[in-house]
Amino acid sequence: MADHSAEKCCAIIAAAGRSTRMGGDISKQFLPLLGVPAIVRTLWAFDGASEVGQVIVVCRGEDLEQMKGCIDRYRVQKVTEVLRGGGTRQESVSIGVRAVPAAAGCIAVHDGARPLITPDEINACVGDALRCGASALGTPLKDTVKKIDSSQCVLSTPARECLWAVQTPQVFHPDLYRQALAKAQAAGKDYTDDCQLVEQIGIRVHLCRGSYENIKLTTEEDLAVAEAILKKREAGI
Repeated sequence: MADHSAEKCCAIIAAAGRSTRMGGDISKQFLPLLGVPAIVRTLWAFDGASEVGQVIVVCRGEDLEQMKGCIDRYRVQKVTEVLRGGGTRQESVSIGVRAVPAAAGCIAVHDGARPLITPDEINACVGDALRCGASALGTPLKDTVKKIDSSQCVLSTPARECLWAVQTPQVFHPDLYRQALAKAQAAGKDYTDDCQLVEQIGIRVHLCRGSYENIKLTTEEDLAVAEAILKKREAGI
């Protein structure tokens, strides 16, 4: 595992989820996409991002050795730490944050199960965060959204042009993120979205236009979609 500039962005890859919606207590990080583990494709993208200096991976304790083996086998270059995660996403990311060098220019948090992220998208989001303090990739919603009540009856229809689906990476100035994390921990709050974490200290997060291809592997159907996107990219389409 190589040592890279600490002054650049330090990325934390959250890969400690239980993958229950994938059909059981499995590690979707290692599911193959055209023969390559999903997590490796995620890490290759960060290897290719010039704005990222180093990467910290946080995973399940039972996955530590397999994760390290994948990093070595596929010659991932920027990973400096592979750490045991906590019981929730916030706990896992906070473990990663403690390992971020003090000189890091910003912290990027990315889902290990978003293997179709590209180096250009990572660089764009990091650059946006350096300008704004907090940034996340996102895309405008394509579908009309309905707000419903407990009986599934429509209450209202929010204006679609004001609604975006947020993705990762989500990138923050280190001081902002650490302040938000400390406040949440003191209040006993646990957030699954890092933007929401910093929003609770009054920070406005800027959304950087991402790609509809930056999907998260959540269900078995997502694997087929991801492989179709990869084949399209390989064909230069």
